[in-house]
Amino acid sequence: IKQKKRHMGDTKHFCPVSLKENFVLYPGLQEHAAKYKEKIYYFSTSENRDKFLKNPEEYVAHSEPLQAPPLRVCLLGIHGAGKSTCARQIADKLGIFHIQFEEYLQELILPKTKRKVGPSLDEDNEDDYKIPEELEDFSQTITETEKEKTKQEVELTDEEEAIKANLVYNMELPPEVLDKIVPDWWKKEPFRSTGFILDGFPRTVDEARYLSEQGLYPDVAVYIQVEEDDILVRLLPPCLKKWKDRRRKKREYKKKLKELKAKKRV
Repeated sequence: IKQKKRHMGDTKHFCPVSLKENFVLYPGLQEHAAKYKEKIYYFSTSENRDKFLKNPEEYVAHSEPLQAPPLRVCLLGIHGAGKSTCARQIADKLGIFHIQFEEYLQELILPKTKRKVGPSLDEDNEDDYKIPEELEDFSQTITETEKEKTKQEVELTDEEEAIKANLVYNMELPPEVLDKIVPDWWKKEPFRSTGFILDGFPRTVDEARYLSEQGLYPDVAVYIQVEEDDILVRLLPPCLKKWKDRRRKKREYKKKLKELKAKKRV
């Protein structure tokens, strides 16, 4: 039996309301279909279908074809899988932005913390090598300005505290913090018209659910799977170098402290 050809709408099988309002391609469902000007449109939800039928001219093409959104990619994988290396190469090749999620969070609080925070960074705490107050007068490396800076306490906002807790203790970011970070990559320029590869987000089921509830859908989600031995080969040398650097700093600190104590006795 020869079936009659379906004349699909401007967005084919994608929901025109999702494209117009969120600039994402969301597949429509046949049970949420509607006909307008002899063309069939599919919608992601019945609410979107009703919204279209109230004002269809707002969601269809007029003088020019509808613009499809750029490529949006989520790149996932465990620490050391090579996400950032792959993301940079893909971003350069496709001409889209590379967003390293953890690095982006660091930049948000860096003006106040003055240093990056996290489990691997806390080991190099500068306070461990701070000259005692009774010996500061004999040290030529500490200025009065630096003394004042160390006395000033950094006050973080509730949102910044949540970001810091996420970086240091891996605590989940609340939705109100994500609301001020993530939607901009889908809805604001220059990301909206250029596209991006999001490196390291979502990291949990709740974060993936957040994207779904907000209508922020990536076109592709790639998970990089790597053998444990390969990760060990990648991460062990830099970790060993950090350990050696800390040992060297500790030796230099002890030597300097010993010299200052001897100078004070004289």
